[in-house]
Amino acid sequence: MITAAQMRAARALLGIDQQTLAELADVSLPTIQRMEASHGNVRGVVGTLMKVVEAFERAGIELIGDKAPSQGTGRGVRFRVAASADKATGPPTAASGRRRPRPKA
Repeated sequence: MITAAQMRAARALLGIDQQTLAELADVSLPTIQRMEASHGNVRGVVGTLMKVVEAFERAGIELIGDKAPSQGTGRGVRFRVAASADKATGPPTAASGRRRPRPKA
């Protein structure tokens, strides 16, 4: 379903820490830490795994499976919708995956 490496990569794309992911997924910080410390596929309660996957999806992250269409091979992560350079005005928000407008001076 999801690997520990995908979790770390998705967090990096979003620019969030483990605590923020735990809050977005409504799971505990130790649960996220345990999941990310796994080797290969993350093991755990299916409901908890789904909460994490759904949190990434809400934030605009697409998890790429082993045989999913992609330019490369293997698993990975990417933004569902590419951000255009002219609209990129700030860091992505964790909840939406969209960029925040910068305050006007």
